[in-house]
Amino acid sequence: MYLLMVAAITWGESYRAIGLYWVGSFLMQMIVYMPASVVGKYGSELNWLFLLHMLWVFVSVLACFRVFNQPATWSTSAMDVESEQKKSVLQRPADVIFIFGIIAAAVFSVFRGLVALDCSSSVCKDYVVNFEPYINDPSAFPTVQMLVNMLYSTPCFVLMLYGLLVPGCDWLPDLSLVHAGAVAQAQFCHTGASLHTRTPFAHRVPAGQLLFFLTFNLFYALLPQALSYRCISRPAFFSKHTHTHIE
Repeated sequence: MYLLMVAAITWGESYRAIGLYWVGSFLMQMIVYMPASVVGKYGSELNWLFLLHMLWVFVSVLACFRVFNQPATWSTSAMDVESEQKKSVLQRPADVIFIFGIIAAAVFSVFRGLVALDCSSSVCKDYVVNFEPYINDPSAFPTVQMLVNMLYSTPCFVLMLYGLLVPGCDWLPDLSLVHAGAVAQAQFCHTGASLHTRTPFAHRVPAGQLLFFLTFNLFYALLPQALSYRCISRPAFFSKHTHTHIE
């Protein structure tokens, strides 16, 4: 993503879309990495280099503001906007599928958050033992990740659900890009670590549940990507007025 943004800047083209995706990825990385590094089993090994890392975070945050200040480049016509916004949700079958997918993903986020909080329910205990034991890894990275998913991704899912039901939510394409980048970062790290050979065997995904684990985690990872593509490629429903394409 860094190289793509550099290439776009070099060629004088807009880098807002890839920049927003990077913003989501960066924010998710920092929100999980920094607290987990302090409270997890590696907290006692932190040194002054961790503070030096803050300089990179500061510069990256400034870059995030620069990305948000870039003008939007997606375009719609008044005719497309009027036509799309007259349709009910039942006349948009792809959006109906997204709505059910968003509800399922939000429920999954809350459920895994409760598992990370050591919920006493037998369902939660059974899940962490038989399906995703990595959530209890003492490094604290998966625990913090599940809490971030519950506290931040779930509200994003609710906002996106609202944006698919109510026309004129022109903030949804941007939100979908940021959220897609964040979820891609989260799921790549969580899925990879759950299966990695350096993860203690007791915290790896049981072989018998591998298909279940991959199915649900891939669904959770790919849904925001597909929704983001839908919002960017066909933004008429979300437009408040006509946008012109910026070269």
